[in-house]
Amino acid sequence: MATRKTTKKSNVSSEELTSYYREMLLIRRFEEKAGQLYGMSLIGGFCHLYIGQEAVVVGLESVTEEGDKRLTSYRDHGHMLACGMDPGGVMAELTGRVGGLSKGKGGSMHMFSKEKHFYGGHGIVGAQVPIGAGLAFADKYKGNGRVTFTYFGDGAANQGQVYETFNMAALWQLPVVFVIENNQYAMGTAQQRSTSTKDIYHRGEAFGIPGEIVNGMDVLAVREAGQKAIAHCRSGKGPYILEVKTYRYRGHSMSDPAKYRTREEVKKVRETSDPIEHVRDLLLSGKHASEDDLKAIDKEIKGIVSKAADFAKESPEPAVEELWTDIYAEVS
Repeated sequence: MATRKTTKKSNVSSEELTSYYREMLLIRRFEEKAGQLYGMSLIGGFCHLYIGQEAVVVGLESVTEEGDKRLTSYRDHGHMLACGMDPGGVMAELTGRVGGLSKGKGGSMHMFSKEKHFYGGHGIVGAQVPIGAGLAFADKYKGNGRVTFTYFGDGAANQGQVYETFNMAALWQLPVVFVIENNQYAMGTAQQRSTSTKDIYHRGEAFGIPGEIVNGMDVLAVREAGQKAIAHCRSGKGPYILEVKTYRYRGHSMSDPAKYRTREEVKKVRETSDPIEHVRDLLLSGKHASEDDLKAIDKEIKGIVSKAADFAKESPEPAVEELWTDIYAEVS
């Protein structure tokens, strides 16, 4: 892959930059491995990869605090890894094994972690948006200072429940950051063909919700915008919208040949805007790390992903009795 010349100095520490590089690389290598397992028929059903969008969730997770919540759509593996969910448990869930984080019963689109405050993976387009507002309502009611990050795509931004949720969130001043991960193609239709406005975040103005556009291929830009958004919410000023302009390298899902765009377009984005290469350049140009250091990180990450894949393949399938568990919540 061709790399760019990075001239702008970063204002973060070597440790922070290295951490962002490591986390984004983990997502990239994990998703590449998931794609391989799908091709081997070890993952069934739908599988939506996050390759290219890694800077979005890594940048925003860097500004969260313990107790903050997050939920997203079906393109969710990167969010799980970024908030600290076990790679082996995620991969085992993709393969439908009992060692998965939903015991093999949820698959790619339906994983949860109460421990990590991750509330899904949702297969219905836009369904997570009102749920995110509900989580934020609970936190405001409790007065605990927590914030919810509700991620959805440019395609989901046209769903009616999104605007109903904007209205309620503004009316009740809910501590929720609405993150529009605008990868420009929704399921397979370019934004200019499906959306009447160039910038989607402006739609919040009708409800008095402030927002901004963010370069989603730059983890530091995402982090900076995230700091502003979360400070707004924690101060009691209500919701905030971040429209994060990003790009997915693969199709909408593994079954999508992505013929609605050219290979040259994807190649150009990879060569000029790749989020991982951007941080790699910062690490090298700022002498925060050497080529050997980065090779060692890549080797370490590949080992983690390989171990996760082995665990997923070796974990048994759920017993038939598992069909009758986790249906109702326990009430004490």
